[in-house]
Amino acid sequence: MSEPKTKLTRQDPAEFIAAVEPATKREDARKLDALFRKVTGAAPRMWGPSIIGYGEYRTTYASGRDVNWMRTGFSPRKAKHSLYLMGGYCDKAEGKRREALLGKLGKHKMGKSCLYVNKLADIDMDVLEEMIASDWAAMQRKYPD
Repeated sequence: MSEPKTKLTRQDPAEFIAAVEPATKREDARKLDALFRKVTGAAPRMWGPSIIGYGEYRTTYASGRDVNWMRTGFSPRKAKHSLYLMGGYCDKAEGKRREALLGKLGKHKMGKSCLYVNKLADIDMDVLEEMIASDWAAMQRKYPD
């Protein structure tokens, strides 16, 4: 089995956020970090060079591959913020809750387990907080500590 490309690193998330450009994207990253910390109660850790994750879990895929991954997190990409919300992908009930909340969120795009947002001003932050909290709870149910 090959090693995963994105692994937990020793990079300081605060230093990473301080270097994000442009300044508007950096300020959004600071707000996202504060929101994820508030909702999860977890300290941020870097996964690879550009993903800030909160919490972690282990699982084994049907292929036999063991995976250690963050429970939730985000990456302040140049084009869009990528928010990693795996709970809706792993839990059908959470997926239905997410669908209902996405209708209230504002301007976004959705991948399988990633929510893409250009800038935080485009979305309702209270709805995002509810989505993160619900997703976090689903991951805790699926992968208890």
